[in-house]
Amino acid sequence: MTLDTLSTWHDLVSTRNVKGLDALLADGVVFHSPVVHTPQVGKAITTQYLGAAFHVFFNETFRYVREVTGPRDAVLEFQVDIDGITVNGVDMIQWNDEGRIVEFKVMIRPLKAINLIHQKMGEMLKKASG
Repeated sequence: MTLDTLSTWHDLVSTRNVKGLDALLADGVVFHSPVVHTPQVGKAITTQYLGAAFHVFFNETFRYVREVTGPRDAVLEFQVDIDGITVNGVDMIQWNDEGRIVEFKVMIRPLKAINLIHQKMGEMLKKASG
């Protein structure tokens, strides 16, 4: 069965359903964080990063403002206010024939937003691993 990747992703975002990531991510998914130099490989670590992002990013101000899609990939531009800072960024998502995400890259601007996200994601990841 092929997943409707974008529809599933939007459902998970709107409900903040971290558990739903298991069915959406491919086993060898590669996650590119805006604040970590090396790619993170595998479903477990990607789920950890995206789970932390669900808590940091997905507040009542989060919204996707643009979506550019292809047959097996998409770029979703988002905007969110966190601690009085407007964060603008993109989620670049690529999926396989089954609809499972194989690559997820996040890019953020401006610099003060990157610094804020680095701090907040670090706190969330520390809680998750500790």
